[in-house]
Amino acid sequence: MKKNKITLVAVIILVLANATASKVAAQDLKGNISISGAFALYPITVKWAEEFKKINPNVKIDIQAGGAGKGITDVLSKVTDIGLVSRDLNAAEFKKGAFAIAVTKDAVIPTISATSPYKKVLYEKGVKKEAFNHIFITGKYKTWNNLGFKSEAPIHVYTRSDASGAAETWAKYFNKKQEDLQGVAVFGDPGLAQAVKRDPSGLGFNNIVYIYDTKTNKPTNGVVPVPIDLNNNGKLDPDENFYDDIDQLIAAIVSGKYQSPPARDLYFVTVNKPTNPIVKEFIKYILTDGQKFVQEAGYIKFSKEKIAKELEKVK
Repeated sequence: MKKNKITLVAVIILVLANATASKVAAQDLKGNISISGAFALYPITVKWAEEFKKINPNVKIDIQAGGAGKGITDVLSKVTDIGLVSRDLNAAEFKKGAFAIAVTKDAVIPTISATSPYKKVLYEKGVKKEAFNHIFITGKYKTWNNLGFKSEAPIHVYTRSDASGAAETWAKYFNKKQEDLQGVAVFGDPGLAQAVKRDPSGLGFNNIVYIYDTKTNKPTNGVVPVPIDLNNNGKLDPDENFYDDIDQLIAAIVSGKYQSPPARDLYFVTVNKPTNPIVKEFIKYILTDGQKFVQEAGYIKFSKEKIAKELEKVK
């Protein structure tokens, strides 16, 4: 009996020692991480940084939004440790040493003002991909009567002025590039949302987190999605109408009903495989414990298989 008591005490001491060692190890992680890039990734990266610093109070993380173009430029020129990139990387970027780790997923959604006089009918009919192409790419559709409305009012088209993953992804939906997009160019995701919000005749595109309020899960930020008529039958069928709240939209993205593009993976990019211990630990945290914040923040969680694949990149 005495021996068992000694063994139990030894086990308790060992557990407490391990817990203390883990706590010390977390507190011993010191240094700075600099991050810049995509507006799409900015909100969730801020959340991840806040939570990571609770565990590692001696780590300082500086995060700046500015668009995917800024993110990739900054990291490849070694101005920052991590670039936030909301589009697929190209061969030239990989040749310069870009190393991409997918951390979550979202989608680019066409948007109109919540005050748009066309909203009700658009939610009955949807808009065909071909029509979006004629608005954003060819410029053939210039007035709302091109979409079946009895109105000669012009469609005020908005796009992005910065090198943007959202714009590149929206253009890729039509097999084009950002430079091919028509419209008044506005800086940043918040800026584009504000421009559309203020213009009842406006049409733009935004990332999910700039459309929906993550507390209510509803599109309550002054802009609303424009439904896509996926089967081109001239009406919005029940299985195409999944824009009422974030959960419905995320389910449509996960199932592939809302296709990629305009859905897309979001990346942390480093120069070559990360070797900085602080950067590696931050990315590992994001791909493990940090994933619990993804869906509540308006993003899409990866499958276990996808997570395992991305974690391999930081071993």
